[in-house]
Amino acid sequence: MESIATPCLPSPADPQPDPPARTMPARIASMLRTVRILLGFGRHLAETATHRSTSTDFNAIAACFGTSRLSTILAHLQRGLSRAAALERVLLARAARGRDIQFVFPRERAATTSPAPADPPATDRPPAGQLADPQAGQPAEPSAEPPAVGQSAEAPIAPKLARPSRPFGWNDPELFMPTPEQLDAQVRRRPLGRTIVDICLDLAVVPDFCTGQFWNALFDSIRLHGGSVAVLMLEKVRREKAFSEEQDKKIGSNWDWQEMGREAFRCMLGFFIGEAADAPFDPMPKPYAQAEAVPPGPS
Repeated sequence: MESIATPCLPSPADPQPDPPARTMPARIASMLRTVRILLGFGRHLAETATHRSTSTDFNAIAACFGTSRLSTILAHLQRGLSRAAALERVLLARAARGRDIQFVFPRERAATTSPAPADPPATDRPPAGQLADPQAGQPAEPSAEPPAVGQSAEAPIAPKLARPSRPFGWNDPELFMPTPEQLDAQVRRRPLGRTIVDICLDLAVVPDFCTGQFWNALFDSIRLHGGSVAVLMLEKVRREKAFSEEQDKKIGSNWDWQEMGREAFRCMLGFFIGEAADAPFDPMPKPYAQAEAVPPGPS
């Protein structure tokens, strides 16, 4: 029998002890759990859409994308999964430096109206029956000397630089799919809540498809980190309107998708978003251990 040659491997160095387990920062651990639930849901939805996109029950999900075209749905799912993976990488890199994420609160707008000026003191008012001095309060006469040669009377205004134009289709995943490097850079320079909103839009995450507990956690992740839930809900309404207009142009289409509720979604995917939180797709990285919960006190 012919023997198989064993590759020559370098001799291992002295075994190094495993790095000590560090406590995952609490806010990063909470957001990582949310992101990994979204990742698991997006992967399952992409597989389901590939096999069941022709089913009439799938229209309840397709309405959240604004179209029933499978290519468009899969493109959004791919970008949403890539963006969620980028957010996961950024969070893990920050945790490796021992830094937690901070809450981002909305800025208070300054008052647009200023109070009316108070009346001048009585000592500045002319006596009754006497006219005010016409020269009082007037600015001094400008200097008669002309400005120096080569100098302008007014300070020059620097021209505004035009913002670089975005390429055509920059927000259409079918035309332009960002690279992982581009997504990493985008996640780093934007509030984390805005990134979560973009992930939810690409994965068609809406409150009706989530458990109450997970939606509350998702709501807080968006609100406390610079995102806007209103943007998510307004886009949901716009997509449902676009889906209705698309169905009106199809022969044989019906309005059954509007009557499908939470149970239709659960029959299609098998679970609500947040129910599979303990599935294998939600592991915690080995070098970290999630902070232990504080034991409850005596009741």
